[in-house]
Amino acid sequence: MAIKKFINLNLKQRLSLKRTEAKKIFMTYLFVIVSFAILQGMSITGTLSSTMEGMLIPICAYSVMAVSLNLVVGISGELSLGHAGFMSVGAFTGTATAILLQNLIPLAPLRLAIAMMTGAFFAGVAGFLIGIPVLRLKGDYLAIVTLAFGEIIKSIFNNFYLGVDDYGLHASMLTDTTNLASGGRMIIQGPIGISRIAKISTFTAGFILLMIALIIVFNLVNSRFGRVFMAIRDDRIAAESIGLNITRFKMIAFVTSAAIAGAAGCLFAMNYSTIFANKFDFNTSILILVFVVLGGQGNMLGSIIAAAALTILPEKLREFADYRMLLYALILIMTMLISNNDGIKYFFQKINPFRKKQEAE
Repeated sequence: MAIKKFINLNLKQRLSLKRTEAKKIFMTYLFVIVSFAILQGMSITGTLSSTMEGMLIPICAYSVMAVSLNLVVGISGELSLGHAGFMSVGAFTGTATAILLQNLIPLAPLRLAIAMMTGAFFAGVAGFLIGIPVLRLKGDYLAIVTLAFGEIIKSIFNNFYLGVDDYGLHASMLTDTTNLASGGRMIIQGPIGISRIAKISTFTAGFILLMIALIIVFNLVNSRFGRVFMAIRDDRIAAESIGLNITRFKMIAFVTSAAIAGAAGCLFAMNYSTIFANKFDFNTSILILVFVVLGGQGNMLGSIIAAAALTILPEKLREFADYRMLLYALILIMTMLISNNDGIKYFFQKINPFRKKQEAE
């Protein structure tokens, strides 16, 4: 009954929750907008280093990935280890779409928008198809199977060939049997991936995508669906006992997360001249999961900050050469220990400017 009451909150309780949640949402939007304005200003004036400028788009892509995975891991409470697979679906389908539209749509921002929507669509479809068997599982079984599907998607793109000529599209698996006519172009070349990509991703596009991802996730989390996600996360058996369709609601979260990851994958891929499937391997999935865990499960702002920090940190440690990854690992461990220390949490609660207002509410 407690689960049912939580889902069907009365108006007063909803308003109280909304006030507290609205502050968090406002702070997240404010942080993203201010950060964009400062970095864009530095980029225009030339005060931003070329190394840092080159990391802006990957930071946006990884931030979007962290927000999307947080919907599954932090809000729904399901451990997914194959998120890089959806990123790769978006990267390859979106980039292929942009290449095919290169002559039809000369305007780069419009072409990028269509490519990201295409990547999101195909990643969402992949999420739905994978979710049918996977989301009936839970715990370690779900994690293992999502990991397997992530590797399967990577293997498919490693063995997939796609080309275009005057006669249309030609595709093959395992070996290149496309036999393109003269003047044709190979788009996806198996393990070589996609080369000669027109780099049309921009920091502005990354900012817009991140804002769209936050709007989608925040609106979903603060709706009845969001309360159902959290009810399932907190007590699956109790949620089932009041007649909730667990698989249906988990599918909504999973497909939404996959679609957002697909758009991020397209943005990420179109920042490079060459992209290949091995880039989206198990390590990438773990890295995105680290963003979520380090930033706080269910904490979108924390995930964005973690994604930005852990994208910049390896580059800043590059001068230490052989010790770079060791230092990176030590910093991660120390951060995890500090963030899970009750004394430190209590200290930050004491200095929280909104604490008294929250207690009064």
